Amino acid sequence: MKRGIFLALMSLIVVLNGIAQNNDPVLMTINNQKITKSEFERIFHKNNKDSVADEKSVKDYLDLFINFKLKVYEAIANGLDTAQNFKQELQNYRKKLTAPYFVDKETEEKLVREAYERKKTRIRTSHILIKVAENASPADTLAAYNKAIEIRNRILKGEDFAKLANEYSQDDVSKINGGDIGYLTVFTTVLPYENAAYSLKPGEISMPVRSQYGYHIIKVTDRKENPGDVKVAHIMALVARDASEEDVKKAEQKINEAYQKLQQGEDFAKVAMDYSDDKASAKRGGDLPWFGTGRMVPEFEAAAFDAKVGEITKPFRTAFGFHIIKKIETRPIAPFESERNDLAQKIAKDPRAQQSKNVLIEKLKKEYAYTFNKKNLDEIIAFVDTNLYNGNLKAPKTAKLDKPIFSLKDSIYTQKQFVQYLSNYKSKSKDKPTNETAKELAKQLYKNWENDKIIAYEDARLETKYPAFANLLQEYHDGILLFDLTDKMVWSKAIKDTVGLKEFYEKNKNKYMWDTRAEAIWITYENDKCKDALIKAIENNKKQQSIDDILKSINKKTTCLTKKDTKLISKGEMPGIDKIAFNDDKTQNKKYTLFEDKKLIIYINAMIPPQPKQLNETKGVVTADYQSYLEKQWIDELRKKYTIQINEDVLKQVK
Repeated sequence: MKRGIFLALMSLIVVLNGIAQNNDPVLMTINNQKITKSEFERIFHKNNKDSVADEKSVKDYLDLFINFKLKVYEAIANGLDTAQNFKQELQNYRKKLTAPYFVDKETEEKLVREAYERKKTRIRTSHILIKVAENASPADTLAAYNKAIEIRNRILKGEDFAKLANEYSQDDVSKINGGDIGYLTVFTTVLPYENAAYSLKPGEISMPVRSQYGYHIIKVTDRKENPGDVKVAHIMALVARDASEEDVKKAEQKINEAYQKLQQGEDFAKVAMDYSDDKASAKRGGDLPWFGTGRMVPEFEAAAFDAKVGEITKPFRTAFGFHIIKKIETRPIAPFESERNDLAQKIAKDPRAQQSKNVLIEKLKKEYAYTFNKKNLDEIIAFVDTNLYNGNLKAPKTAKLDKPIFSLKDSIYTQKQFVQYLSNYKSKSKDKPTNETAKELAKQLYKNWENDKIIAYEDARLETKYPAFANLLQEYHDGILLFDLTDKMVWSKAIKDTVGLKEFYEKNKNKYMWDTRAEAIWITYENDKCKDALIKAIENNKKQQSIDDILKSINKKTTCLTKKDTKLISKGEMPGIDKIAFNDDKTQNKKYTLFEDKKLIIYINAMIPPQPKQLNETKGVVTADYQSYLEKQWIDELRKKYTIQINEDVLKQVK
């Protein structure tokens, strides 16, 4: 059994550990472990949602409950909970379970709704990029900003945006188009750019917008309703970036030939297979996956969205070459509730998720009486230099590093801890560092370190703070243990123990019986003469000749009958054979069936009475039964090994 499936099933029957209250009586004691009435009731109702807690249903479930607990206790007694692989697996599950606790639900909901509203609108923008590294020095950052401001001022005074983009933008792809990057929507560009674009009206020019690439001056040129996604097929004549004029002409000639074929009525898929240089899609008749705004180059996207369903566009040019598009289908944006989960998943992987995390961190600071000592942090920043970038940062020998930088209730985070964190940092930046940039980087790293520590502080308290989380984690804990031990004692044992399996089969072979079967022989014939001769011999077989003798007799002159196969057929396996082999009408004694279209006769040679199946014929069923047998034996042993005490008076109170 696969572990993932097993754990999913276990969530239906696993025990959730609860804290007994004074008015919560002990229902049972197993292996000196007390189990309360409320714990049992919670699990009973979880697994019997439609059942009333009557005496019979409770008693039936009680046995399952006890068996489960016994297996878990046995796993612990065998030390399975101390194994490194168990600890690692449980930790991996825990990490997945913690994710919902590290976001602010209210902020997350706002982000999801904002994303949906943005998705409904397509925005066309142009930009001018002034590059500056993420960790650039304040001086370099200011210089880039001032240059962006200077260009913006020239635009506001009336200079042409496209001309300035072509002259100054450091985005080599868009500058040749006057800075135009086509339409965007939510999640199709970096977040600062997206935020700015959705805040502007057509014709407006943004202030310099900082992203990881540098500063952007953004101009919105159009806003329109987002039609959703589109599905197209295309034919492409590839043009390399360094293509000569002659190569471009050849590609254009090729696409025009393809277009002419389409105009003459040839099938688009066939023309795509014959002409398209996009070999991956050509195999599918030019078919491309669904795509939406911002997923294709602007010219391709515009042609796809502007065409009508079924329309074939004229050839057009993009940076990749020449294209012809056939619009196949459109898919509008779904209602909010249908989009919610997909948007939430995208947000979780997007930088905007940090907004939700930041709100949570601020709440945790208040909850855990956060204090911060800037002076003590500044003492660290003061000696940070370029050694930070290569992991060789050293504190002055005179520095004690014992002062607190921040605290959460009873936990104090010191200068020494932060310096150790900095010492493990290694930069991937190719920019030449300075002491100044190192100090700025250290300040950023401090915020990361502080946030990580606050989240870790909360993480360590999740089981206490949220009983539902503790219960769910306990499910995984017990489920993994149960899987591992059951696999060892039952599932794998039944497969590996070939001797035991064979002995079990021999003792129980009469449980694995074939019903009456027909021994059917497949005979092919070459012509009607041979067919008729065979049928006549079968129907007039007064001497009770074997089928082999009959075939030999007919084939004396010319071999025209061939015995192809012999099979044992059970009732219901082949309807055509059922009519002749398993017919209860005693007046019907026909021993063959004819399939003229296949030149085939199936002859019933004998009826085989019920008999035990061989082990290899029913191994799967026998193995499953052997596993059940082993599990029952194991449970019997555990019930003898462990003391089980049930408070019958409390059991009667279960409801």
